[in-house]
Amino acid sequence: MFEALTDRLQGVFKDMRSKGRLAEEDIDEALREVRLALLEADVNFKVARDFIRRVKERATSLEVLESLTPAQQVLRIVDEELVATLGGEPGRIDWTGKTPAPVMLVGLNGAGKTTSAAKLALTLRKLGQRPLLVACDTYRPAAVAQLETLGRQIGAEVYEEGTHASPVDIARRSVEYGREHGYSINIIDTAGRLQIDERMMDELVQIKAAIQPTEVLLVANAMTGQEAVSVAQQFHEQVGLTGLILTQMDGDARGGAALSIRAVTGVPLKFLGMGEKIEALQAYYPDRLASRILGMGDMLTLIEQTQELYDQEEAEKLQKKLVKGQFTLDDFLGQLQQIKRMGSLSSIMDMIPGLSQLTRRPEFAAALDEKQFKRVEAMILSMTVKERQNPVILDGSRRRRIARGSGTSVHEVNQLLNQFRQMQGMMKQIGRGKIPKGIAGLMG
Repeated sequence: MFEALTDRLQGVFKDMRSKGRLAEEDIDEALREVRLALLEADVNFKVARDFIRRVKERATSLEVLESLTPAQQVLRIVDEELVATLGGEPGRIDWTGKTPAPVMLVGLNGAGKTTSAAKLALTLRKLGQRPLLVACDTYRPAAVAQLETLGRQIGAEVYEEGTHASPVDIARRSVEYGREHGYSINIIDTAGRLQIDERMMDELVQIKAAIQPTEVLLVANAMTGQEAVSVAQQFHEQVGLTGLILTQMDGDARGGAALSIRAVTGVPLKFLGMGEKIEALQAYYPDRLASRILGMGDMLTLIEQTQELYDQEEAEKLQKKLVKGQFTLDDFLGQLQQIKRMGSLSSIMDMIPGLSQLTRRPEFAAALDEKQFKRVEAMILSMTVKERQNPVILDGSRRRRIARGSGTSVHEVNQLLNQFRQMQGMMKQIGRGKIPKGIAGLMG
């Protein structure tokens, strides 16, 4: 996400810092580069122009130019104006006013509406809500079955009446069903089309009139760039949107749609889809996204994801093992599997300040390859319980057996065991309350 834009912006600010004091000409030159970077990232032309104008007005003031750290002042201004362009306020779902609160998901085919409905249900359940998924897509083959499969996966009930009933009637009756069975939110998965047409919009308008939703959320694919902005405008004009969910943000290295869509449509972003996994829906925070764009990481989101996935009891057990120096290959495997649930390693590193650029280096890209994760997992699972608990007993014949069983080489098994011994030593130091030199250096 924003890979090219982040690299260009970091280059601009590096050049500015190297100059020390800045003249107005230096600011102009830097902002020309920023403008080009935004346009190359597929940001709407008018949005880029207005952004540069606002930054220039503030950055060329005497207060900035005569500052002891002018480059830092300009970076702060760019950060603040990015947050303003991205909407300023974090996205929130409105479930007040009625029970159950109907939330309509709308959009074109292929944007990820049905998957987003399940992801949203899981997210809302974590917030203490009791969501009901409603299958109102009676046109797409297997849409109802897909929603039911996703519902079972997250443990949420799906209200459906097959493919012959009217979507308007299904939506209306689902509200009655939700009220009778104690649901707090109805998530209505509506039908999409390959393109916007009058029949589609009429149906959405009728559903909206029948259930009077607290939210009408457009699900748009970030990979389509400015087309997503155009689709949002058309839906907003005809249906009246209250929010947006941008999907496949992890697959868009430019990210122009996210930067343009709020400024062009006036509709707030509420969630970002950051992967295919059912947990991969992030609440939208403009300040955190601006921080990522500028290569400053996003530690708050990383901490929240970690807290959601890590079991407190298991963490305490691991802590006791660390204190006693008993970190095993089973523990190592468990930590790898926890990290995998958080998403790709590169996306995790992008959230850590100072590490985002490392993911673009070839030597680090190889180490962050998800296939390597699977090979490590296969090697550990090819070991016996006794071997995982006490790797010291792994002689040559055992290592050859593990290599054959995991489809790897003896060299790779040796490499894994060497890395594990290093980690084991590091974990012992952490368990004793010491920060190893390598980590201390990384933390600056």
